Amino acid sequence: MRILLTGKNGQVGWELMRSLATIGHVAGLDRSMMDLSDPDSIRSAIRDLKPNLIVNAAAYTAVDKAESEPEPAFAVNGAAPGVMAEEAKRIDAAIIHYSTDYVFDGTKKAPYTEEDTPNPVNVYGRSKLAGEQAVQAADVPYYIFRTSWVYGARGNNFLGTMLKLAKERDELRIVKDQISAPTWSRTIAEITAQILARSCLPHLSGPPNIMETSGIYNLCAAGSTSWDAFARAIFNIAGPLQGDKQPRITPIATSEYPTSARRPLHTHLSTEKLEKVFGLTCPDWCDMLTLCLE
Repeated sequence: MRILLTGKNGQVGWELMRSLATIGHVAGLDRSMMDLSDPDSIRSAIRDLKPNLIVNAAAYTAVDKAESEPEPAFAVNGAAPGVMAEEAKRIDAAIIHYSTDYVFDGTKKAPYTEEDTPNPVNVYGRSKLAGEQAVQAADVPYYIFRTSWVYGARGNNFLGTMLKLAKERDELRIVKDQISAPTWSRTIAEITAQILARSCLPHLSGPPNIMETSGIYNLCAAGSTSWDAFARAIFNIAGPLQGDKQPRITPIATSEYPTSARRPLHTHLSTEKLEKVFGLTCPDWCDMLTLCLE
C-alpha cells in the first residue's frame, strides 16, 4: 500500500506518519514538496508517487487571518482537496480528508450529526466546507473526518499556549461560552489507522476498499467542555506533573474577547455514526488530555 500524506510536520500529520506506517509505505510531504496553493504542484506530486491512498492532513488553520486573506484559505482548504480527489480518481486511489466542527454555526443545542446542514459563520469554516464538497464531487472512495479543537504536544495549539502563559501570567481571561470537544492529534491518527487497517489489509496491493463505507464521519473526543474549563483541566493535570504554578482563570463571554473571525458557540459533534459503522469508541476528552500531558 502506497500512502501519500500531506502536512507531515503538522499536529495530525506528524502522528499519522507513525500510525499509518503499520498499513503501508508512507510518503510524507511538506509544503516544499507539494504546495497546496498550486494545483500543478499537487498534480505533479501525485502523478510521480502514484499512491493507492491520499491522506490530506494539511490545512490553512489561521482562523482570524483568513478573514483578511480568504484567497489562500480557499486555495488550500477548498480547492486543493478537490484537485487531490480528482487525481485520486484518475489513478484509482482513495482519499482521506480532515475537516472541522467550524462548518456549523453553533446554534444547535444538541451535538451535531453528519446529517445536519452546515452553515459556517467565518471564512475558515466556509473554506473547509468547500473542501468537503470538492472531495464529494469527485466521485472517488473517500473518508472525510470532522474533528474539533485539535491539540497535541507539537505545534501551535491551545495546550501549548496555556502551558506557556502559565509561566508568564498570574491571571488568564478565557472564554466560557464556546463549547466543543478538545481532541488529541494522536487519537485522531490512531483511530484513522484503525479504520484504514480494516479497509486496507485485504487489499494491500491496490486501493482501499472503502466504497461501501465512504462518507463523512465525526472523529473527536467524547464529551464536551468550554475553553475556560479546558484550561483549568490543563493546569490541574500539568501542575502536579511539572511543578508549575497555576494561574487564576477568569471566565469571560465571547463578546468580551473580540476577534476578527466570528466563532460558533456550540459545536459539539456526535460520534455515534463512527461507533456504529466501525465499532470504535472515542475516549473522553479529559482522558485524552491526561495521556497527552503524561
